Amino acid sequence: MNAVENIFAGPPGGQAVLAAEQAVDERDGRYLRQAIALSRTARERGNRPFGSVIIGADGTVLGQGWNSNGETGDCTAHAEVQAIRYACQRHDRATLETATIYASGEPCVMCAGAIFWANIRRVVYGIDDRRLRVFRGERLDQRDVELSCRDVFRAAPFAMECTGPSLIDEATAPHVGAWKA
Repeated sequence: MNAVENIFAGPPGGQAVLAAEQAVDERDGRYLRQAIALSRTARERGNRPFGSVIIGADGTVLGQGWNSNGETGDCTAHAEVQAIRYACQRHDRATLETATIYASGEPCVMCAGAIFWANIRRVVYGIDDRRLRVFRGERLDQRDVELSCRDVFRAAPFAMECTGPSLIDEATAPHVGAWKA
């Protein structure tokens, strides 16, 4: 068992209630790794480690971003929102409807809403919200709304595909040591 697995092992004799890792194909793996690389960029710049990339149906990068709220002070500067802001200024909703957004971490409620409003119908993410909460701890300034992106997507008037958690070890690595205790 590696150090990251040990964090999530749960209580002795007990079972940790965590989502099983979902496999991704080579294409999804490549773009999810690109989002994870952007999460490392965010961390290197003094932000919380989240990255995101939006890929069109033809493989074109439509937008990308990393969390920048540490350096900008903008509480809405999450990676997914940054990527969506860029993509929406350059591409129409029909193009975004066939795109996939890759996020290093499970999109929060705000980002899930932005994904919905951008008309992006497919999401692939790395580390899930429950595993992220291990790093966030109980500090109020690091807590989030405990609602899965899937709950938001289920409320959409159209089908939204959501895959994750995927590449959990790779997506978790940038978070180790990055959060306040």
